[in-house]
Amino acid sequence: MTVIVIGAGFAGLAAADALAAAGTDVVVLEARDRVGGRVRSEQLPNGAVIEYGAEFFEQDHEVLRGLCRRFGLEIVPRGMRYSEREPRGVTTTPEAVREVAERARRAVEAHPGGPVSVRDVLAGVAGDAAAKEAVIARVEVSSGYDAGGVDGHVLARFGASYGGPESDRIVAGNAEVARRLHAALGDRVRLSTPAESVAWDEAGVRVRAGGEVIEGRAAIVAVPAAVLKTLRFEPALPAARRDALDRLPIAAAAKLFVPLAEAPDAPSATLSVPERYWAWTALGADGRVAPVVCCFAGSASALRRLEVADGPETWLASLRSLRPELALAPDGAVLSTWTDPWARGAYGVQSPAAEPGDADVLTRREGPLVFCGEHTAGDHAGLMEGALRSGLRAADAVGSRA
Repeated sequence: MTVIVIGAGFAGLAAADALAAAGTDVVVLEARDRVGGRVRSEQLPNGAVIEYGAEFFEQDHEVLRGLCRRFGLEIVPRGMRYSEREPRGVTTTPEAVREVAERARRAVEAHPGGPVSVRDVLAGVAGDAAAKEAVIARVEVSSGYDAGGVDGHVLARFGASYGGPESDRIVAGNAEVARRLHAALGDRVRLSTPAESVAWDEAGVRVRAGGEVIEGRAAIVAVPAAVLKTLRFEPALPAARRDALDRLPIAAAAKLFVPLAEAPDAPSATLSVPERYWAWTALGADGRVAPVVCCFAGSASALRRLEVADGPETWLASLRSLRPELALAPDGAVLSTWTDPWARGAYGVQSPAAEPGDADVLTRREGPLVFCGEHTAGDHAGLMEGALRSGLRAADAVGSRA
């Protein structure tokens, strides 16, 4: 019988691709009219490629890089580092920020265990107050959540300190990976077909979607955590899973892209510490700085301060002050959020409120139901690599079922 995959983001596509390669009959149900989920790429009129959603990936993200090799997608350097951001809006230096971040890392590694937030860790670390605030801002921006609700253990591996290898980009855009997987799967993928309910028992699953009921021996549920909380299951999912989901915060984030009338000579990255966003320019495929400045804001309070719900104007005014050296062309500005009904937020947040075992509960199989997505990816949570790895894990779990 068929295996049903709910969601054609990176996790669902990876799972379906692996199942199809193994000869399994698979159907993918996607609510949107496109694949990729929270990954979406477009080209501005001036030729710059922008990423509406997930953007950065690391040197050791081998699943994503392997797919690029498989599909012949070119990867080029950005000329800047994701982890290096010049702090502005406070009186400190990158060196002072590095020092505080390193002290925080050591403090976390020495922590005896139990819940501790980023704010708790930094409160006990010696150092310049402005540098501490810059580290908090760095964490809040990338976590998309207040530092008081972010697990302090992220400081041990989060990249709050500066340094690391140069970042890369996929020339055609990250969404091209999803489009190539879609092409390989062909008509197994049904777009504009949102799952409405999932009935399940030991005999299999029945998914109501697009006015019909689709039956399968198993279902891989590959929707964002915030959407999973709203999807109707018959019978309801076990209380342990629902409780673990309730303890999983969802990041609030937005991105702003502003074309440049004149591209700068060199890439750059700056962090607005007070307003909790960062802005960067990077090399394009031709080795020159692309004519666009990209911004990312994280946490609900940051989005309120920037008045994102009302459009880009307040953020544009802030960007002019933060980066006065850039020749902005604001008429072409593009604002992106994760507030649509098929995302309902950016990604899961590692929280000190999580209970021991929550991670196992979120990945645990329930009869014919297997769950994946970036929020189930452990150390790779929140990343495209995590989504892909979780999809492969789910495909393996379904394939092992008699």
